[in-house]
Amino acid sequence: MSSDLHPDDLPAPNIAAVRDALQRPLHDLRISVLDQCNFRCPYCMPEDEFHADYEFLNRQQRLSYEEILRIAGVAARLGVSKLRLTGGEPLLDKRIPTLVKGLAAIPGIDDLALTTNAMLLAPMAEKLAAAGLHRVTISLDSLDEDVFRRMSGGRGDLSRVLDGVSAAQSAGLSPIKINVVVQRGVNDHTVLDLLEHFRGSGHIVRLIEFMDVGNRNGWRLDQVVPSRQLLQKVRERWPVRRVDQNYPGEVARRYEYVDGAGEIGFISSVTEPFCGDCSRARLSADGMLYTCLFANQGTDLRESLRNDADDEELTDILSQIWLQRADRYSELRRPELAEAHVLRKVEMYRIGG
Repeated sequence: MSSDLHPDDLPAPNIAAVRDALQRPLHDLRISVLDQCNFRCPYCMPEDEFHADYEFLNRQQRLSYEEILRIAGVAARLGVSKLRLTGGEPLLDKRIPTLVKGLAAIPGIDDLALTTNAMLLAPMAEKLAAAGLHRVTISLDSLDEDVFRRMSGGRGDLSRVLDGVSAAQSAGLSPIKINVVVQRGVNDHTVLDLLEHFRGSGHIVRLIEFMDVGNRNGWRLDQVVPSRQLLQKVRERWPVRRVDQNYPGEVARRYEYVDGAGEIGFISSVTEPFCGDCSRARLSADGMLYTCLFANQGTDLRESLRNDADDEELTDILSQIWLQRADRYSELRRPELAEAHVLRKVEMYRIGG
């Protein structure tokens, strides 16, 4: 299957929609394009481990565009309608508009998004929009330059990120979502200033509780700022009111400013888990399919692809993975085990957030 595909060449969508063991549908597929990143955020890819000599996946180890398109096409047949490209940092792949074009052509896909730190977004935003990308989510933990630089591992340039936000808006990649991972004692004191900056812009800021993703971030429960505390701080500055979900399974609890200046989301997987509505599968850059952000193992699809599995075989593999899925890590989380790093989990940079 080539990367310049016509919709008629792809499988018909939703011929066998599946539900997992807890009756959750498969609606979302997050695709990690590569495991590399140009940041070294301490909670994801700390510099002391991901140094200049660290060996990331090579081209042969990563899925090709053709392989990604085959998996996405099969997933669409099983009910997936939302695709998100992640990393690592997906914009390190300069050819990514070609992949976007192929994914946008898949029948049944009605939402195609990309998560980025936006350092490389400004010169690519128009190309991505022209290829068929619908919207972007931008990871931006603080507008305080010192805090931002520290949280990006000394690699980030705040002005370039903000240029990327502006370019995405001009290209129509909206609504733009701004994801903020909030850590107590690190950037929690800068949250209100960031909200003030984006009020009235049309961008949606989402405040995310610091999560125990992977094994390298030294997670402790006392580093988490509960969403309810953040909401109280916001309400002390601006009146806000709760609004309904946009769609079933949406991860953020939505609030809007009473004065009409926009929307805020709260993602609370630590204090208010939402496993019961989770409809997301994650595909790593090396072809492992994971059914939970906190998974410790996945299923190798690359081997099947490279052993000439046809679409019928891939459909059977994916459907069986989902039918057997019973993950609900956040609802069962035991903080003392997470703090002790007893539970081994796949690293976030391999499967995106």
